[in-house]
Amino acid sequence: MARLRLKNILDKKNDNAALIISFIEQLKANIYVEDEHGKVLLGNANGANNFETPIKLEEEIIGWVKGDDKTSVIGSLLDLLIQKEYERKKLGNEVLTLYQEVNLIFNFSEKLAETIDPFSIAAITLDEGRHLIKFDSGIIVLWDNHAKQLQILALSGEVLFNQEKLNAHVNLLHDISLSGQSEIMGDMSALKEAGIIIPEVQSLIYAALKVKHRVMGAIILASNEAIQYSAADLKFLVTLALQSSSAIESALLYEKNIKEAKEKEEAMRRIFEITNKFVPYEFIGSLGRNAITDVRLGDQIEKIVTVLFSDIRDYTTLAEQMTPEENFRFISSFNEMIGPIIRGHKGFINQYLGDAIMAVFPDNAADALAAAVQMQLAVEEFNQKRISKNLSPIQIGIGMHTGPLIMGITGDSERLDATTIADSVNTASRLESLTKYYKASIIFSESTLQQMLYPETFHIRYLGMVQLKGKHLPVSIYECFNGNSLTEIEKKKNTLQHFNEAMLHYHNKSFASASEGFQYVLEINPHDHTAKFFLDNTIRFINSGVPENWSGVEEMSRK
Repeated sequence: MARLRLKNILDKKNDNAALIISFIEQLKANIYVEDEHGKVLLGNANGANNFETPIKLEEEIIGWVKGDDKTSVIGSLLDLLIQKEYERKKLGNEVLTLYQEVNLIFNFSEKLAETIDPFSIAAITLDEGRHLIKFDSGIIVLWDNHAKQLQILALSGEVLFNQEKLNAHVNLLHDISLSGQSEIMGDMSALKEAGIIIPEVQSLIYAALKVKHRVMGAIILASNEAIQYSAADLKFLVTLALQSSSAIESALLYEKNIKEAKEKEEAMRRIFEITNKFVPYEFIGSLGRNAITDVRLGDQIEKIVTVLFSDIRDYTTLAEQMTPEENFRFISSFNEMIGPIIRGHKGFINQYLGDAIMAVFPDNAADALAAAVQMQLAVEEFNQKRISKNLSPIQIGIGMHTGPLIMGITGDSERLDATTIADSVNTASRLESLTKYYKASIIFSESTLQQMLYPETFHIRYLGMVQLKGKHLPVSIYECFNGNSLTEIEKKKNTLQHFNEAMLHYHNKSFASASEGFQYVLEINPHDHTAKFFLDNTIRFINSGVPENWSGVEEMSRK
């Protein structure tokens, strides 16, 4: 509250001065009034001043009544007027303070309702406390029962607290943070000796953070000045502590729930990630399900897809040269190389079959062929590493076929399995086995070519028709040589027209012309083993004759 001055009592704006003058006149007194600095506020100082009476407010002199022997009477009247004005101002100030406190608490409640972060709540609490309580440094600490130490939620103002010392002297601070008491501290010597607060601190006030009689921690305010904290200050701080305690408790509970929910979500995510490695998400998604937990026995769907089979050639011979552990490491490293290539071309691996892989491409057949080409290139790079280690290089054959396929969940109520059922799978597997027969690295069917977008982006050769074992209708097959070495690709491109013409003569039973064509191809490219295959067949037909029912279709007697 602003200091009350005698000048304000005798101001012309109120009736006090007129009342005093009237009273002096009635007493026929020779009196004047001056303030504590000697400035005359009322009356004439030229007269006698044998008498003087001090005017006091709470034992402090704020002026004098001087003159004749009537000074004490006028002094008593002024004392009465001053006391009345002082009480009026004091009451007004108390009402104003109470209003400010209620308004601050209301605003504080609104701010607390807008946040669920315990650190933000603590910071807001210190900011609001500064509006009515003077302090240089504030701190809010919580007791972590699990870690058995204090946790600092917020710091404000100057660095008067030593954070490192707080937990080094938990027992000392226990009396403040966990005592449940709220008080204005008089003796701070123990805190200063422990180094928790700096020696310059002159005043300290604290309030406990409590929820349902459980002490959580404390709000501690300190100042470098010798502040006479009042009961009103302590009451306001306790009010802030009670409100913030509930908010912090709710925030911590919310954080705990969120943390537990995130941990459960993370655990489920990891489960889904792991199960997706056993059953691809693309498979589950094709069934119209979002997660493996959604699938049901009997779920199935039929789609037109491209099935890709790859197999390591002569793996049995290769495996005999390795221990079981070396075999496992070899297959694992090979699959780690191939898997990302298939996924990178919109496919998914349906099965790892030892040294073989079955993959499904649900979109366009060109995805499968592009993956097959990159697989062959990856094997070439893989072989360079093997050769550097004095290991023999490997070869893979890849076969592809496009057609209807049923993907579904089969099994029983206790054991489910994701499976694919279709003749397309068998056909793709048989085409892969033909890569050995035709000495080609990638072979695919007519249906794959027909579904392919922009087939002209690939280097393709027609290899004729085959009658697969167990099949009634022949299948037209093609070779893609994009996966060959750059030299081999260039030579096959340069001889492609001659190869196609030789194939046309071959199927028309013009074997002499076919022989010339294949020989020309081999002169330019002696490593064209597919051309050599057809040349050998041509020579055999010339020397031994052609079966009467031969139509150019190769009949496969084995898988």
